[in-house]
Amino acid sequence: MNGSLDDAATRLLRLATYASVATAVLLVGIKIAAWLLSGSVAVLSSLVDSTADVAASAINLLAVRHALTPADREHRFGHGKAEPLAGLAQAAFIAGSAVFLALEAVDRIINPHPLKHEMIALAVMLFSMMATAALVLFQRRVAKATRSIAIEADSAHYLSDFLSNGATILALVLVAVFGWGIADPLLGLFVAGVILWSGAGIARSAYDQLMDTELPNEDRARIRAIALAHPEVLSIHDLKTRAAGTWRFIQFHLELDGRMTLEAAHAVADRIEAEVDAAFPGAEVIIHQEPVDVSAPDKPHAA
Repeated sequence: MNGSLDDAATRLLRLATYASVATAVLLVGIKIAAWLLSGSVAVLSSLVDSTADVAASAINLLAVRHALTPADREHRFGHGKAEPLAGLAQAAFIAGSAVFLALEAVDRIINPHPLKHEMIALAVMLFSMMATAALVLFQRRVAKATRSIAIEADSAHYLSDFLSNGATILALVLVAVFGWGIADPLLGLFVAGVILWSGAGIARSAYDQLMDTELPNEDRARIRAIALAHPEVLSIHDLKTRAAGTWRFIQFHLELDGRMTLEAAHAVADRIEAEVDAAFPGAEVIIHQEPVDVSAPDKPHAA
């Protein structure tokens, strides 16, 4: 069975990428103004992160568009690996922005600068936090519906933005209300750490898909359970699974009574294939029927 996303899922993926780019561009514009007015490192940290978001979201848009391209003669398994490649690019952008923020924060600790127009910057960051929260909620809905690693990575990135916006707001309040100027660069360092941690998670997920890591154990156990629930199936072995973006590939061998007719064995495999596809929508499922001499002594089989 050749897996594919339905039209609704495809539209959701495209809409999520457009929303991500639009939100990032909007936030960069207003944060530039807030940073120029206030001179806050915390605001700068949020601005740099949002600037990286523009590049990362643009890469995501192109990667998702390419990943949705149907399989062709040169790419029989589709173009799904464009998504984890985009995830690695995102991780690189995130790491670079985190290092820049850390260096800027250390410089401000060594060479303090007073902040200005803290309340204007605070209002900008509150708006940024609300816009980011709305985007993250939408992206999580799309990632759950489509299993897209690119959207999931983008959502994780914007979740770190949400946290960094909260830290920036806290820094501005501490400076404006309590006069704790050191809070600004210290929270900038904290945000840099959060961003770097987020990037590491994205890189791990992308690496797993590029290296064809197996699906989670619970998914593999579910596939086995579906096959073994059929009384005609004696055993299952050589189960192999992998994911590439929104695509999942599942293949295994069914051991059936060697006295079954080819037609009967094919019918059993078809039923199991349909059930596996229902459990993992859009997956490409390949099942090999293997005849077994039931009169021979039992032999253990690898699962």
